[in-house]
Amino acid sequence: MTYLNQPEYVRYVCNCGSLKPISKIYFCRHCLMIRCGYCVCQEVDSHYCPNCMENLPSSEVRLKKNKCSNCFDCPCCFQTLSTRAGLASPKVPGTATATEGEENKDVKSTPKKIYYLFCSLCRWSSRDAGIPDQTAATGGWPELENPHTIRINTLIDYHKVLASIEKQQCERKKYQPKRSYMPAQSVYSFTSALVRKRIGRPIKPPVQSHSAAHPVPSTASEEVEELPSDIFTEPVDITKGKAPATRFTTLEQRLQYPEAQVEKINDLRPQHRQFLVKRSQRCRVCEHNVSKSDLCPQSTKFKILLAAFYHIPEVKIVTCEPLRPGKSSELLLKFCNPTQHQTQITILPLDTPLSISFLEEKENVIQEDTQEVIIKLRCESSLASTVRQAPVIEDPKSIKVTPNADILLPHSSFILPQRDDAAEYDDTSDNHNFQDDPKLVVWRKGNKAVIRLHVTPRETIENQENPIVIGFVMQHGYVNTIPALEHKLPQKADVKLQLYLTLGQLVGET
Repeated sequence: MTYLNQPEYVRYVCNCGSLKPISKIYFCRHCLMIRCGYCVCQEVDSHYCPNCMENLPSSEVRLKKNKCSNCFDCPCCFQTLSTRAGLASPKVPGTATATEGEENKDVKSTPKKIYYLFCSLCRWSSRDAGIPDQTAATGGWPELENPHTIRINTLIDYHKVLASIEKQQCERKKYQPKRSYMPAQSVYSFTSALVRKRIGRPIKPPVQSHSAAHPVPSTASEEVEELPSDIFTEPVDITKGKAPATRFTTLEQRLQYPEAQVEKINDLRPQHRQFLVKRSQRCRVCEHNVSKSDLCPQSTKFKILLAAFYHIPEVKIVTCEPLRPGKSSELLLKFCNPTQHQTQITILPLDTPLSISFLEEKENVIQEDTQEVIIKLRCESSLASTVRQAPVIEDPKSIKVTPNADILLPHSSFILPQRDDAAEYDDTSDNHNFQDDPKLVVWRKGNKAVIRLHVTPRETIENQENPIVIGFVMQHGYVNTIPALEHKLPQKADVKLQLYLTLGQLVGET
């Protein structure tokens, strides 16, 4: 799988116009389209701690401010801290009083177990910061208090009041009271609401203003502490100081704790480890999941994984002859079929419309005793065929890549068999008996085949330093095994995809 992280020599064109390798795109089996990261929406499925693997719902994560209560990060190197145990120093024997006598000499003082935080990478410990040891391994470590806690809580309470007022106003606009029917005997009886309406005042008294909850506005101050005099004379070394207490923190260490932003290393305090999330990707067009992982944080499996390299034939560049302007060069491409169904691949020009055509399946109708059953089956098959043959066309956006070489397209297509994992370790010859064109198919094994194409770089290339890029449309047969309401059998379709290949630089004119 290391080739998936190599430079992007073979790129597939998404419907949004972006070019991505096959390792970074999805294939929606409902739309029969490839989707990149811009064409899917992200959804958070679960939150978990990467250290203790604790899985919590979203409501509890909000209360804990997206931080684990049991795990801590090192304030220096940001690695996970471990809890280590030690023994408290016993009392000195000479401190015993003289009235206790000789009986206390034989009594041994039992040492207590104490716990402290330690980083196995940078050797930082909570004792270096002056944090007292704890008697329980679960924690209770003192945290660095935010000096602006009162101000922040005041602003939060004020915005909660504003949100409740806005919600009441929205509900009041939605509610439109109907005109009440006034009976004849109560024509001359006036209520307080009717009196307020007659004299021009609102029916309900105005809501009392929450002036008391309004926070005090912040004011700018020109009083700034002066810098010490030795800062202009003595050299500053942020890595090595005279003592550990005088070492300065780096910019990354300060931004890790924005509420305090301490200057000395000894003032740093361990922070709770933040939760990670498991996400699921959903297609923006049909709103079906293309990727959904298991909710268990210890599991690396996926419930749904529609990665493109599991459903679309993969194209690799095997070899390419030296490229010269105006001269033909041989190009070998390797195609691999990852599906469990046989597929047929056809290379088409780049200007071919990307329409998905559904193939009509040949249904064998069993002869029944009565002719009415046969007519009914024919009607159902004709109705299903009209649904399958309806083309689905989406106009792609403009692409900024321009090919600068011509490619000689083959006149025939070739077939790739289904994927067989056992064939990877089988050294015997494959007995597929495909009638391949020897000028097109060079090598074949299992579900892989290598074809030969001819590429001619154009002589009118303005910048000789630009790489040679070619493009074509790959049409392959896809079998959709998802059952639908109108399609209970596997549905076959011809899917067309645009590909751009970067072949390399020109070697010269001769």
